[in-house]
Parts: sequence; structure tokens; C-alpha cells
Amino acid sequence: MSDSNTTCKDCQERLPDLLLDAASVPEAISAHASTCPLCSDELTSLLATFAALGDWTVPEPSAFFDVRLQARVREAQASAPEGFIERARSFLLFSTGRHLRPALAGALALALIASGGSFVGLHGFQWTQSNQASATVNDLRVLDNNAQALQQMDQLLDDSNDEQDPPTT
Repeated sequence: MSDSNTTCKDCQERLPDLLLDAASVPEAISAHASTCPLCSDELTSLLATFAALGDWTVPEPSAFFDVRLQARVREAQASAPEGFIERARSFLLFSTGRHLRPALAGALALALIASGGSFVGLHGFQWTQSNQASATVNDLRVLDNNAQALQQMDQLLDDSNDEQDPPTT
């Protein structure tokens, strides 16, 4: 390695820049690429690839390419339209969903408004606990009322017995 601050990783990250615009690459990277055998081999293989791409020519399409393409377009236009289910299936499979985002945002806003409105309606409501007693407590109250009724009846009977007996003097 020629420079202690330049590593092979740094050099290999900048090799495309060295191929395309050598003036923009720091001198330390260029020096490392020329002295390091690994980086030098990588640069040589990249230069050979660029040279091979420079000599390559694009093949010409066949003479009947345009004719066949136009025939396929006419077939597609003349064919019966797909059914709703097939269009929905292909839409869900192949669309990115970008045009559904406004509808989804509106649905979410509506859900938030509805839930927020119900929360506001419940927010002012004060929760009260019902004062219904259990069955056991109700039974004890009934027995207590019966005991009071029996005591009152006894008092009435005692008062009526006192009036019937003449006082003895």
C-alpha cells in the first residue's frame, strides 16, 4: 500500500470515478490504484470491459418487427374487454396503489372523525355506579322489615289488651 490513509476499500469505491473522470479523483486514490496489485487488476478489468462495450454495436431489429407489433396492438384492441373480476385481479396484482392513497387517506380521516366524535360524546358522560344491592342484602332487608312489622303488631296487641282489662285499684 502506498498511503497509510488509503485502503483498498476506499480505492475500489472510487474506481468508477477514476474511469470516467480521473481529474475528480484524489491523487492518493490514483497512487494506490497504480501500486496495489488487487486494485490495479480491478482497474485493468474495468478498462477492458469499457473497451469491449465501446466496440459493441446494437443489433438492428428485424424488418418485420413493426408489422408484428402493430398486428398485436390491433389484436389487443379488437379483443373483448376483460371482466370486472379479471380487471380487479390484475389491478391488485400489478398496480402500485398510488392512486388509492387519497381514498385511503379519506377513509382513515373519516374513521378518526367518527371515533373522535364518539369519544367526545362519551367524554362528558359521568359514569355512575348503580346502587342495586345483591340478592343477599335484599333478603336481609326484607327480614328486617318483617321483624319491624312483627314488633309493631305486638305493640298493637299489647295496647289493645291493656284497654280491655280494667285497672285494679
